[in-house]
Amino acid sequence: MTSFLRSDRSTPVAIWLSIVAALVLLMVVVGGATRLTDSGLSITEWRPVTGALPPMSDGHWESEFAKYREIPQYQLVNRGMSLDEFKVIYWWEWAHRFLGRLVGLVYALPFVYFLVRKEIPRRLILRCVGLFALGGLQGAIGWWMVSSGLSERVSVAPERLMVHLGLAFILFSALIWTALDAWRGEARQSLPSPWSGLALGLMGLIFLQILLGALVAGNDAGRVYNDWPLMNGTLFPRDYAGDGLWGTIAHSQGAVQLHHRLMGYVLTAAVIWMAISARRTNYVPSSAKRLMMATTHATLLQVVLGIATLMLVAPLWLSMIHQFLAAVVLGLATAFAWRIRRV
Repeated sequence: MTSFLRSDRSTPVAIWLSIVAALVLLMVVVGGATRLTDSGLSITEWRPVTGALPPMSDGHWESEFAKYREIPQYQLVNRGMSLDEFKVIYWWEWAHRFLGRLVGLVYALPFVYFLVRKEIPRRLILRCVGLFALGGLQGAIGWWMVSSGLSERVSVAPERLMVHLGLAFILFSALIWTALDAWRGEARQSLPSPWSGLALGLMGLIFLQILLGALVAGNDAGRVYNDWPLMNGTLFPRDYAGDGLWGTIAHSQGAVQLHHRLMGYVLTAAVIWMAISARRTNYVPSSAKRLMMATTHATLLQVVLGIATLMLVAPLWLSMIHQFLAAVVLGLATAFAWRIRRV
């Protein structure tokens, strides 16, 4: 039993990686709420160890609030905020950082345990080390993102938010793929089919749409152009152009929302075409067909939620569901791409 686990597969390792993936998903949702409530700049220092504990006394709370009052977001946006109001945004950011630390512990401790017991399949050891490094990099990028809003801006730079969120989704997808590999063992035979490339391409489209959504969130672009299918009564936003090419792509509210909409249409068409094609071909196993249909249904639901989120001017609860479902869509597409490569 032990030698089999060591050489090929391990259900406990698969369960562990799945739990970590679920925690990453929770962290993504809480991170989205942190951004939408403008809470991400409430903690102005990066203290990976000592920052694990929240303020424990009135004096500590006053100290944290005094640091926040020194940054532009307070001075230009939240001047006059009370300590109780500050605590609300502080707890969102603290919870997001706490989840990051929790993910690190839930990953690191079982990893050492399984490694010592030689229960991690040999072919997955280096990949698991890479996942741990990716998680550490995510923490550093998180601070790099926060630091962009502490001196000259009243919010974090949208492009840095995009990198931070994108890396979280890469980690989430990689955890799912590795968990599936640990659960089922090494593929005895790959499936020679154009569907392997199509499935990876679908993952790429979904990931690109997530990045575009991050730019929408980073620019608060969900609170403008709140009609659909038009944009304030026109097909093309009047304030599309920003300050140069990069200013348009990353910082124009009209542009980032239009790009997110257009990619949504492209992704929807691609998913529907793949679902119909998968049902008609023998290259796709029945279990993969079910995953493709689940991906399609989740995508269509996501489109409806996205339109509703826009037209209701991005309420917090609906925006959180929208971001959660984005992860579900990517997770299902990941499982489909994994399955399609196996006989």
